[in-house]
Amino acid sequence: MSEAAIGFAKANGGRFVEELKALLRIPSVSTAPEHVEDVRKAAEFVADGLRAAGLENVSLIETTTVHRKGHPLVYGDWLHKAGKPTVLLYGHYDVQPAEPLEEWKSPPFEPTERDGNIYARGAVDDKGQMWMHVKALESLMKSDGGLPVNVRVIVEGEEEVGGEGIAAFVREHGDQLKADAALVSDTEMFAPELPTLCVGLRGMIYTELEVKGAATDLHSGMYGGAAPNPFVALAQIIAKLKDEDGHVSIPGFYDGIEAPTAEELAAWKTLPFDEEQYRRHEVGSTELTGEPQYSVLERTWSRPTMDVHGMPGGFIGAGAKTVIPAKAVAKISFRLVPGMKPEATFAKYKVFVESIVPRGTQVSVRMIHSGEPIVVSTDNEYIRAAKAAMAEVFGKETVFVRGGGSIPIVGDFVRELGIPTVMMGFGLPDDNLHAPNEKFHLANFHRGIESIVRFLDGVGAP
Repeated sequence: MSEAAIGFAKANGGRFVEELKALLRIPSVSTAPEHVEDVRKAAEFVADGLRAAGLENVSLIETTTVHRKGHPLVYGDWLHKAGKPTVLLYGHYDVQPAEPLEEWKSPPFEPTERDGNIYARGAVDDKGQMWMHVKALESLMKSDGGLPVNVRVIVEGEEEVGGEGIAAFVREHGDQLKADAALVSDTEMFAPELPTLCVGLRGMIYTELEVKGAATDLHSGMYGGAAPNPFVALAQIIAKLKDEDGHVSIPGFYDGIEAPTAEELAAWKTLPFDEEQYRRHEVGSTELTGEPQYSVLERTWSRPTMDVHGMPGGFIGAGAKTVIPAKAVAKISFRLVPGMKPEATFAKYKVFVESIVPRGTQVSVRMIHSGEPIVVSTDNEYIRAAKAAMAEVFGKETVFVRGGGSIPIVGDFVRELGIPTVMMGFGLPDDNLHAPNEKFHLANFHRGIESIVRFLDGVGAP
């Protein structure tokens, strides 16, 4: 079955790319209220793609969150392979904001091909990789009239804003997603031409820290020296959260964390990683920071972190305005590793912050969203099938890595559905996801389709 499907995919590769471009032109920025209709338009595009591929029961599922109406899920299935496993395919159609627009070499929502890549917001995260799933299913259905396994597909539109809608759906309607394993393509390969399976992700808590001082904004000439300054207080609090070596100072923060195994550490040392290349071309800083007793891969894959993402508030316009703001806010996140729970980590953080509040100010700490860390055992048939599929396509042995980012739904699949997740990604380290000039290497788009076809065929093999 797979060879006919691969032939179909190759013959229709140009059309697949043009369809992807049409999807990329839709500015489905889930965090922006002005793009609500664009997000729905992208959901409908995906639903149409699933129907065209031959899936059944395709529908948009409305979601709600505590605070607002959510963006729709897209569902489809094909369940006619009695006695064969069921694979749940997941992806997301929403994207990050494109700003700063002036740093893009071509418009973010006008996909452009350059040097074998397609450039657009969402090209690799995750429209391009999600569309590989749709096209792999189409290739199998059109070439053989069916699939080698049973398949359910769920695609969300809120991954970039925390995924509350799909988390609630999995929690409340898990029976509608019953499967034996999940397939996610929202990760990257460790290096070009090196087939890679991600078997671990850090978890996350994303928070807002707000400090209030005076009842209203004040003139610094009249009140400076007597009135508390929330920005100064905020800076003082943040400075106490982490030391100069990247060690988080919150009491009990590291309690119970699980270190990678000796086998994992040994395998990571064999990966083609050049620290200086990483510093110069991926990070672009004068030096790397963080806990010096751990390697860069350990710091980014298996150590918890704390980062500040923004401090909105006060006067940021042109010219000068000597205002002492009444309040200041910081967006702060923590990446978590196995052995850490989001709720418990947030509680420790909140207690610590409340214990170091500068005089004259009041502080509030809010959880925005969270996700649990996850490590997937490599000793299961689905990982083995994925490893074999990628090795066949790329002609090299597949390597296992962890990812430093977070995909909350993977934890939901383990916790609520009790199934392992295969994280088979085809992005590259320099694909600029969440940054200007995001891209997806087109060769990997096509090889991703072939790999997914081979994976599903392998899972369905006798």
